[in-house]
Amino acid sequence: MLVLGGTGEARALASALLARGVHVVSSLAGRVANPRLPEGEVRIGGFGGPDGLARWLTDHEAVAVVDATHPFAERIGTSAVAGAKAANVPLLRLQRPGWQPRHDDWHWVASLDEAAERIQELGDRIFLTSGRQGLAAFAHCARQWFLARCVDPPEPPLPPNIEILLDRGPYRVEGERALMREHRIDVLVTKDSGGDMTAAKLLAARELGIPVVVVRRPERPDAHTVHDVAAALDWVSAMLEG
Repeated sequence: MLVLGGTGEARALASALLARGVHVVSSLAGRVANPRLPEGEVRIGGFGGPDGLARWLTDHEAVAVVDATHPFAERIGTSAVAGAKAANVPLLRLQRPGWQPRHDDWHWVASLDEAAERIQELGDRIFLTSGRQGLAAFAHCARQWFLARCVDPPEPPLPPNIEILLDRGPYRVEGERALMREHRIDVLVTKDSGGDMTAAKLLAARELGIPVVVVRRPERPDAHTVHDVAAALDWVSAMLEG
């Protein structure tokens, strides 16, 4: 069984499958310097596109693939569907539900480039929680001051007025509230990652009345999809028994 992704859901699924005696190989993209590793066998790095994934599945006699990658891992999500189809291997997408606003001041955008334009009308002190790889979209924003939280140090280009905070979730509401107050944040920028690990910032923004710019999830090819680990386990069990 191949499990794609370095998400919490991917780690939980690998652990549960191993407990049931299933041979699991977890594949991580390798974009984080010190990733949290799942239990069991782990491979790090890409496959070389859909054809490379199809070869790997065939060579390793994989019986199924679970794509539990981050909702914004568009490239591997697309390759997973094409590669599994080419290898004639069943595929399941395990994708956490997106966040939903509740009495919040949310501004939906289609990309980080659009987010960089939207903040111009919303505020001057921006909390960026969209990951280090997207900071270049804000490099031209000379008027605003940015607090950017990342797991690993980002590379240029970066906004001229920026402070980097290296940290990794999960986060608590009281900590997020204190951080936003300390830095006088007036706009939060995030991707619609979903899940509980980083949702505290949204609750803190709601309490403080801070507008949130939310980047919508990219489109992915159609695939059978479940939204939690329990449902993924049911699918795997049914597939193996069948």
